Amino acid sequence: MRHRMAGSKLGRNPAHRRATLRNLVTNVIQHESIHTTIARARAARPLVERMITLGKRDTLHARRQAASFLMSPDATKKLFADIAPRFASRNGGYTRVIHAGWRIGDGAQLAILELVGYKLKKKEPKKKEKAEAEEPQEAEAVGAKK
Repeated sequence: MRHRMAGSKLGRNPAHRRATLRNLVTNVIQHESIHTTIARARAARPLVERMITLGKRDTLHARRQAASFLMSPDATKKLFADIAPRFASRNGGYTRVIHAGWRIGDGAQLAILELVGYKLKKKEPKKKEKAEAEEPQEAEAVGAKK
């Protein structure tokens, strides 16, 4: 029987598992979207939801609880300043898990764990100022060799 055996061990001892989950939750709050395995995403999801609920309370006790779990002060600030107000009118369901295929090395199922409402930011193309600046220098170097 599997009574009271909820949750995945993730192939780690308890201290390592807690550290892994704390890192995952901190990264979700900082970056709002992470790529990980399905098992890790499913294990981290309730913890992320709990942190956002703490952020919505916005009391000193809630701040201290969040700060004791999250790995960086920047993540705590972002949770209370940006993320919690965004979900103020929402009762739960702050995250989503999207299946993202299989990892090439070992075939593990991958997932994207992201906050609801996350929009992918497009990268701006790099400017070609460096290439234009290098051309006159090359011409000078060729002229010096002659």
